[in-house]
Amino acid sequence: MSKEKIIEIYNKIKEYDRIIIFRHFRPDGDAVGSTKGLQRILQLSFPEKDIYLQNDDFSEYLAFLGEEDKPINDSMYASSLGMVLDTGNAKRISNQKYALCKELVKLDHHIPLESYGTLEWVEEDRSSTCEMVAAFYEALSDKLVIDKEAATYIYTGMVTDSGRFRFRDVSDETMRLAGLMLRQNIDTEWIFANLYMKDFELFKFESFVYQKMKITENGVAYIHITDAIKEKFNLTMENASAAVSYLDSIKGSLIWVAFIDSPDGTIRVRLRSRFLHVNEIAERYRGGGHASACGATLLNKKEIKKLLSEADALLKEYKSTHEGWL
Repeated sequence: MSKEKIIEIYNKIKEYDRIIIFRHFRPDGDAVGSTKGLQRILQLSFPEKDIYLQNDDFSEYLAFLGEEDKPINDSMYASSLGMVLDTGNAKRISNQKYALCKELVKLDHHIPLESYGTLEWVEEDRSSTCEMVAAFYEALSDKLVIDKEAATYIYTGMVTDSGRFRFRDVSDETMRLAGLMLRQNIDTEWIFANLYMKDFELFKFESFVYQKMKITENGVAYIHITDAIKEKFNLTMENASAAVSYLDSIKGSLIWVAFIDSPDGTIRVRLRSRFLHVNEIAERYRGGGHASACGATLLNKKEIKKLLSEADALLKEYKSTHEGWL
C-alpha cells in the first residue's frame, strides 16, 4: 500500500468543494460498493462538501443497497474533482461526463490498460477496489469517519469480488480489512441473503444451463444465452450473466465462458479461469479485467467460435506443460 499516494489523494480531495464519483458500466458489487462506500465516508468526513455519485446505469441485483443520486447539471462538473473507481479504461466509465471534471482521481485494482487520471492509485493484486477504499479509510482513520452504512457497502463489494473470499488474490490484508468493516456491526446475514437468495424461477434457469452447457475438446465449458432463452426464463442481463458462475466447478474445465446476447446486437462475454490467465483473450475482443476473471464484447456469432478456439488452445497448452493442477 502506498501511504504517500493515499495522502496525495486525500489532499486533493481537500482542495475541492465538490466531488463527483464514477464507476464502470454494468456495475458489479465492487463497483457499487466502492463508490457508495467512498461517497458515504466523504460525506461523513466533509459535511461541508457536496459529494455526488453520477452514473448512467443501475444494478437491480444490488438495489438492496439503496437508491443513487439523480443527475446533476452539466455546469457543476467543471469546478469538480472527479473520482473514478473500479474502472481500468476510460471507455468503460459509465458516465462519460467524467471528462468535464477539472481533475480526475483513479482508484482501481484491475490490470492497468490505460492511464486517464490526474492522480492514479492502482493495485492489481488487491482482491477488490472496496478493499482499497477500506485501506484508504484505515490509513487516514484519524481524519476520516466511517459508519455502519459505509461499511456495509464496502464489505458487500469485498465479498462479491473475492468470490466470498475464495479467490487467489485474497490475502491476510483482505481479511484484516474485512474485519475492520465488521467492527461497524454490519448485518452480514442480511447482506448474504440479499446477494445469494434467488427466485424459484432462476433455479429452473440454472437447471437449463446444466442441461445445455457444452465443453470443448480440451475442457472449456461454455453456454450461449440467446435472446430466446432470456425471454423464456424472463431474465435480466444480470440474471443471464450469472450463468458463468454455474460452470465453475467442473473437473478438468479450467476455463469457463458465458456468452449473452445484448440488446444492441453485440454478445457480452464473461470469461473465467482457474490456475491460468485469460485476460489477454478478453483484451483481443474489446474487453479486459483481471487475469482470471474478465469480460469482452463480441460483434457476431463467428467471434464466439474464434474465442472458444483460442481458449481451447490455451487450455490444451496449459495442461500439456503443467502437472498437479487436479
